[in-house]
Amino acid sequence: MFDRSFSLLIAPVIQRLARQASRLGLTANRLTVLGFLTGIFAACLIAYGAYMAGALAILASRLLDALDGAVARLTQATDAGGFLDIALDFVFYASIPLAFAVSDPARNALPAAVLLAAFIGTGSSFLAFAVMAAKRDLSNLAIPNKSFYFLGGLTEASETLVCFLAMCVWPGLFIELAYGFAALCALTTATRIWWGWKAFQ
Repeated sequence: MFDRSFSLLIAPVIQRLARQASRLGLTANRLTVLGFLTGIFAACLIAYGAYMAGALAILASRLLDALDGAVARLTQATDAGGFLDIALDFVFYASIPLAFAVSDPARNALPAAVLLAAFIGTGSSFLAFAVMAAKRDLSNLAIPNKSFYFLGGLTEASETLVCFLAMCVWPGLFIELAYGFAALCALTTATRIWWGWKAFQ
């Protein structure tokens, strides 16, 4: 819901960092992989109960994720890079609820499973819309310069990041945060399915 506004807010900083990264020889694909590995490291920290360190690693991972697209636009954006970016992003997003389940299985396993199921809904509706939009040569003018159609919703990357950070800061509230965010994801999935059904008829 807030992705476009947040992207516009941080765009000047990201552009400066992207130019520096490009001068250092860091390609977009390298930044994508580095961001993913940093995200998996964050999941490992959370799984071992190092929640605040995990939060810092999540922030670093998402910064690198923002930089890879900016560097790609400064150099040469490719379909392969866009595919790698979105595929690794989805694996990262799944790793964080799983990490909380590992950190305290008796308490966190069920809400983590519910949240992961909700992520399947948002992810599948997002990607299914993108596939159909590509067949019809549609583009989202509100979020340009993406490899494919980005369909919005209540729970986008910005909201997910805030949720993950809240879970790290207040791990005792993981159950409430997981169920609450899963409910918002369910609303996002429902609205995306409805919008897709109407758009493609």
